[in-house]
Amino acid sequence: MKRIISIILSLTLIAGLAVFATSCGDDAGEVNVYAWGDYFAEGSEGYRDTISEFEEETGIAVNLTTYETNEQLYEILSSTNSAYDVIFPSDYMVEKLIKDKLIQKLDYSKIPNSKKILPRFKKMQYDPKNEYTVPYLWNVTGFVYNKTMVKGNPDSWEALWDKSLKGKILQFDNNRDAYAIAMQLCGIDPSTFTKADIDKATKKLKEQKPLLKKYVMDQVFNEMQKNQSAIAPYYAGDIYMMTTRNSDLVGVLPKEGSNLFVDSMCIPKISENTDNAHKFIDFMTRADVSAANSEYDTYASPVKGAKELIKDKKLTSSELVYPPEDYLEKCYTFRDIDDKTYSYLKEQFLDLKS
Repeated sequence: MKRIISIILSLTLIAGLAVFATSCGDDAGEVNVYAWGDYFAEGSEGYRDTISEFEEETGIAVNLTTYETNEQLYEILSSTNSAYDVIFPSDYMVEKLIKDKLIQKLDYSKIPNSKKILPRFKKMQYDPKNEYTVPYLWNVTGFVYNKTMVKGNPDSWEALWDKSLKGKILQFDNNRDAYAIAMQLCGIDPSTFTKADIDKATKKLKEQKPLLKKYVMDQVFNEMQKNQSAIAPYYAGDIYMMTTRNSDLVGVLPKEGSNLFVDSMCIPKISENTDNAHKFIDFMTRADVSAANSEYDTYASPVKGAKELIKDKKLTSSELVYPPEDYLEKCYTFRDIDDKTYSYLKEQFLDLKS
């Protein structure tokens, strides 16, 4: 899921409200898209502009607003009347949205390109009958280190607990990602867990805390690219991007395995433009379009034939962007957890950071 946020939340929400109050004046209508920031090839630096191409091809106006987290997306859908038509939740959030009846079943006859989705990304645990989703992009987590600061060639999550790097280590400022790393090292399946599992992982994270420089999300780019920190976990596609900007950086897929995440396209129950929403999803699932978005975001495409259309062969040959099948077999996908357990997770993480 793209974590580089280019629009401040408050401005995004204001823009979103303005979208719904404005008529596009086009006979083909509009589609209101709510997505991660910086998530579509936008026409800069030689990239295609996939949103503009859709508008030109269909005559449908795209009203795009962005969110920062899956939880923010859920809050908007569950507590407001904002009539979004296409959203991009991650795996575990899809499961929650289905459970809470906030998204609708898709009409796949209106999404013929969905037949091109690779078998690995069909009948996922969060949508086992393939009724609600079409995958958009996917990737895994990993870590990046500066070879001028770190000795040897670390290949385990344990490198984030290296005492010799005290004050130079970064950690996710995201409870599920941070706890997932600790849970793996404690022999716990991070896809779903209990309060007792959280307690074990909290103990592991408390051992790490004195070694940390800080908890980060997007700040990781400056910290690592400008040689301000030695090692950090992040999303492997973004790590690939960092390594292209600083030759001293090395990206690693941890030997223990990691989180395989999938962002999917869904239609909310409150959508007012469902036909246009289906057209938008079908367009974004076209192999050439998916290739353009994959190349721009440096995340992997789930569409058959898209990888072969990407011009940047360094990207497609990178295991950070397109991990090998044997590595994916060691990965897990986050599942939805009950509200009480998730609340406990949030509380423990806040206490840990305080």
